[in-house]
Amino acid sequence: MNGDDSDLTTARETIYVTRPALPPLEEFIPYLEQIWENRILTNGGPFHQKLEAALGEYLGVPFVSLFNNGTNALITALQALELTGEVITTPFTFVATTHAIVWNGLAPVFVDIDSQTLNLDPKRIEAAITPKTSAILPVHCYGNPCDVDAIEEIAQRHHLKVIYDAAHAFEVKSHCGSLLNHGDLSVLSFHATKVFNTFEGGAIVCRDAEMKRRIDCLKNFGFENEVTISSVGTNGKMSEFNAALGLLQLKYVDQSIAARRDIDQFYRERLRAISGITCVNNVGQQSANYSYFPIIVGDGFPLSRDELYQRLRSEGIYARRYFYPLISNLERYRSIDSADSKHLKTANDVANRVVCLPIYDGLNRTDVERITSLFFDI
Repeated sequence: MNGDDSDLTTARETIYVTRPALPPLEEFIPYLEQIWENRILTNGGPFHQKLEAALGEYLGVPFVSLFNNGTNALITALQALELTGEVITTPFTFVATTHAIVWNGLAPVFVDIDSQTLNLDPKRIEAAITPKTSAILPVHCYGNPCDVDAIEEIAQRHHLKVIYDAAHAFEVKSHCGSLLNHGDLSVLSFHATKVFNTFEGGAIVCRDAEMKRRIDCLKNFGFENEVTISSVGTNGKMSEFNAALGLLQLKYVDQSIAARRDIDQFYRERLRAISGITCVNNVGQQSANYSYFPIIVGDGFPLSRDELYQRLRSEGIYARRYFYPLISNLERYRSIDSADSKHLKTANDVANRVVCLPIYDGLNRTDVERITSLFFDI
């Protein structure tokens, strides 16, 4: 094979929407050796305790409770607040957000999103509040901060709890510091696709020691002590393997975010002149994590969103339509009154036009040029 053929083969390698960030394997071996030596694999072992403390310091939050995944963390957060009735939420999210509400025997009530932030629109929340409403569950979509001040004012006035799905918001800072310090609880995901990952994992951020104690009890089957079970809990504990990886990942996460920032900026430079393509802006962050790169395909572009999506796939570029289909359009949820598309016009429009382009630490400028060159060729 000559040099030109080799270059062509490399250029045609598949590019996925993301790729997990992993530290050097040789640096992980000493952590594994410690696990083998102490034979503590779970149940709040030494790495688990160290990671909770390290994350609290790094993120600037008072209390962190680690979980085996973000979905169990969401389910437990809702359980910890002893909610009843209805929970107002967004349809423009991953399905785990809504599933967590239903797992708790609660009724999701969908409210439309803001066209700029793509988050729950505070101006529409109050119209959805009923005597059965007990909480609001917004999502910091793509790491863009919700209007936390407006949501807090509404929640206080109506005596509602606020739980933020902050799966996309690791290390995001807003006008008043860490975004994770807002609401009664904030829930993180450390899934392999996230900026900070522990293979699988998640966490709940809370404000006081008593709530942390309750959360930690719930994630360990409800055990208060060896002989007392105070609540119907689950097994949501993070293992020592995941916690050890998390401790090592913290050494590299700033480097990873910086690499993502450079990719984000290069995408914006390349796509600025493409008619009908809008790069979703980072809105409201003092510090962003560049976890996604969503674009909106408008009427001025020659292809529809789905046509562009298929064109990218045909070239070995696996972009994703986050979030499509809209949760309110899934068979499981479409019969809910609030799922009617006439109430969710912005969310439906965005879900039908959005596509997230690949972004991860390790994606280089040549890759971005290959991806964006397709937009110029159409």
